[in-house]
Parts: sequence; structure tokens; C-alpha cells
Amino acid sequence: MILCCHKSQSWIYELQFPDIGSVVRSEWKRSGSIAPWYSGKPYRRDKHLVDLTALTQLIEPEAKALGFDLVRVKMLGGDDLTLQVMAERPETRQLNIDDCATLSRRLSDMLDALEEAGNDPIEEAYRLEVSSPGIDRPLTRIKDFDDWAGHQARINMVESVNDRKQYKAVLAGTDGEAILLDDPKMGRVEVEFSNLRSAKLVLTDALISATMPLSSDGADEIETEG
Repeated sequence: MILCCHKSQSWIYELQFPDIGSVVRSEWKRSGSIAPWYSGKPYRRDKHLVDLTALTQLIEPEAKALGFDLVRVKMLGGDDLTLQVMAERPETRQLNIDDCATLSRRLSDMLDALEEAGNDPIEEAYRLEVSSPGIDRPLTRIKDFDDWAGHQARINMVESVNDRKQYKAVLAGTDGEAILLDDPKMGRVEVEFSNLRSAKLVLTDALISATMPLSSDGADEIETEG
């Protein structure tokens, strides 16, 4: 792990291994609240409500302008409220530490401008965290289920499918708006993308072997099988 701080701006740079994910955290006093997952459902903290879809629509063009794809926008609650923005380069499926810092500064400037104009989308003090997805990444877009076909994932659903709300199964791609799973007991299972509560890859030797880090400097040695 590499950790750097810049106190004048309260920047925290953190490169994490062996997860091979880059994280940049920016802290400043502003107002704030937000939502779980990538669904657009409002997140309630005390009496404050924030529309996650609207916030995502503000953040995504800033990421696209840098050549990045937005993976997830999420608010992590608790005493230390954090706005988490996860993004990737399309060609590498990762961000390095400089990418994270660049996106974090761009988002900070955008949010500062909105606050000065009286349009601050978050009304409580919060921390901004920009990160790459890491190896056992969340799956938030339907194309993710095609891209990572053949790997194990843990799927949680809103409504039960075959009397189950959770599957740990191998991804088998998609069929229209349905994701396909190969479950060891039930065989092929179809789940509508709109029925997902959350989805995440399972960290396996095969996944580690298939995921090449942008840089292994400072990383612990990872042993894989096969």
C-alpha cells in the first residue's frame, strides 16, 4: 500500500494492493447525502434527500471528458459520509493513481462551481472518494455481464427467482435485458437486469490471472493456481 497526503487541499492518495485498485480521497467541508447502488433511488439521511440519478448525470460527463467510463456512484453512510465515484479506462478496465487524482480534481471543481451558484446537489459535509473498480469489481452495467462471462459472481436480487434472492454462480452473458447465470445446482438461470439489487465478481484464482494490473509496484506477491 502507498499512502500520500497533501494537507493544504486535504488530498489523500491511496494505492491499494493486492486488490490492484487505485483510490483517491478528497476531503472538504460542504453539504452532503446520497444513495446506495446505481439505481437512482434517493438516499435519506436525517431530513435530506438526494437524487442519485441526477448526481450521476452531473458526474458522468466529467468522467467521459477525460476518456473514462463511469462504473458506479454511491453514497456510503455513517458518521463519515462519503461520495464514492468508481470509474475505469475502457481499454484497461482500471484507473491508475494519476487518473484518480485527475478525476477527483475535476469533480471537486464541478461541485465547487455548483455550490457557488447555489445549486449544490449535496447538503451535508461529506468526503469525495474516486477509485478504480479493483479485481472483485461490482457489476453495474448490463455489458459487464458479457465482459466478465465465465467468471463467478455473487448476485443479490430485489424479487426472488426460483425462490432465491441470492446466487453465487458463473456468469454466462446476457439475453436482451436478462443476465444469464450457470448455477451449480439449478443449471441455467435468467435474472432480469432490472431485478438486481447488487452484483459483484468473486475473487478467484482465475479472475486474478485474467486481470493484469496497470502497475505492480509495491504489490504483495499473489499466487494463483493453474
